[in-house]
Amino acid sequence: MAGEPQSDCLFCKIVAGEIPATVVRKTERTLAFRDIHPQAPTHVLVIPHAHYPNAAELAAAEPEIAGELLAEAGEVAKDEGLDSYRLIFNTGAGAGQTVFHAHVHVLGGRTLHEGLV
Repeated sequence: MAGEPQSDCLFCKIVAGEIPATVVRKTERTLAFRDIHPQAPTHVLVIPHAHYPNAAELAAAEPEIAGELLAEAGEVAKDEGLDSYRLIFNTGAGAGQTVFHAHVHVLGGRTLHEGLV
């Protein structure tokens, strides 16, 4: 059921404390932790505790948590001392999503604009 923890979900296991992660922020409904394969000097994932396969489904079902996810991403950037950063939501395998639990990537610490419009 949407919103409920999934036993086969890596991020649900991190939220439950079953798999360790380097946590940088935690709220009642979100968790932020360092990516184990960083693509920039700062690469933090911000996830909701509730399980939704992607950001669109989270926003449709629980828009207030989707808003909290974005606010927490901003707080992570602030805590990390980033004045410029990128927020990325991947939706679907074709877009690079590998864990099907809604999450936003916070990337920064180097120039990120080359090759993108």
